[in-house]
Amino acid sequence: MLLPIRIALVSSDAQLISQLQLRLQSRGHQATGMSYIDSVLGAFYSDPPDLLIIDLSSDCNAGTTIVTALRSDSFFSTIPIIGLVSDRDSDSIPWETYPLDDFVFLPLNFGELFCRIALSFSRLKRIFDNNPLTRLPGNTSIQRAIEDAMGKSQAVCHVDINHFKPYNDAFGFSHGDEVLRMLARIMFNAVRDAGGGFCGHIGGDDFVFIVSLTQLEPVCKTVIDHFDQIVLDLFDEATKRQGYYNGTNRKGEMEKIPLLSISIAAVPMNSDKIRHVAKVAEVAAELKKLAKESEKSQYLVDQRKSE
Repeated sequence: MLLPIRIALVSSDAQLISQLQLRLQSRGHQATGMSYIDSVLGAFYSDPPDLLIIDLSSDCNAGTTIVTALRSDSFFSTIPIIGLVSDRDSDSIPWETYPLDDFVFLPLNFGELFCRIALSFSRLKRIFDNNPLTRLPGNTSIQRAIEDAMGKSQAVCHVDINHFKPYNDAFGFSHGDEVLRMLARIMFNAVRDAGGGFCGHIGGDDFVFIVSLTQLEPVCKTVIDHFDQIVLDLFDEATKRQGYYNGTNRKGEMEKIPLLSISIAAVPMNSDKIRHVAKVAEVAAELKKLAKESEKSQYLVDQRKSE
C-alpha cells in the first residue's frame, strides 16, 4: 500500500490553509498548515514533507526567504515547491532565478492545483537522484561532489554500518530502514552544524559526507557519539548488558552478533595521490577494512600524502 503524500502548507491566510487541507485530504493526501510566524524551517528539519505549497501573495519576502533557504540545503533541495501567486504580482517575480518548481494563480482552481501536484512528482521521478528512504543525494550527485572536492582542503568520508545485515535479518527490514534514516539524519545534522558540506547515500548501509579538513575530526566524533547513543535504544536491557544478540552471519551460521556500530574512512582531498574519484573509493575501502577490525565505532583518516 502506498503511503499518502505529505504536503506542507504555508500561508498567513488561515482560511486558505483550511480550504487547502480539506481539498487535499479529500484526495488522500496528508496536509499540515503553518503560518509565516511559525518555525517553518524548524518544522521541516524535524519532519520533512514530500511537497511544499507556499502562499507568496500574503508575504512574498518571507516566502522567498523560506524557499531560498530550503533550496540551498542539499537535504531539502529536491522537495517540490509550488507557489500560490496573485495575478497582479506575477510580473514582479524574477521567474528565471526564482527557485519554485511550479505556481498556481489565486483564487485557486483546485483542479489545476491537483494537476500541478501530480506533474511535480512525475518530473521528480524522472530526475530524482536522491535515495527514496533517506532523501540524501545518490551516486550521480556523490560523484560530482567528490570531483568538486578534488585538490581542496576537504575530506571525503565513507561511512559504513558494522553488522547491519545480521541486524536486518534478525529484527526485520522496517527496523533496518529506521537505522538508515537515523544515521542519515545524524550525519546530515553534524555536517550542517559544522558549517555545511555534502551528505550522500551510496546505497544500503553505505554513506558519504564531505567536510572541510578543519571540521573533519569534530564531525566524525559527533556522528559516532550520536549514533552510539541512539543505537542503544534499539536493543533491550539484557542485550545491551551482554553486548551482543544471537543471529545469523553471512555464512548462514548462528553466532553472537555485536551491537551496531559505524566505521568512517576519511580521505583528505588535498593529497597528491588523489587524482580521480576511483582512487578515493580505493583508499576509503582500505581504511574501512582496518576500522572494521574493531567492534566499536571508530574513524580513520588517511595520513599518506603521496605515493
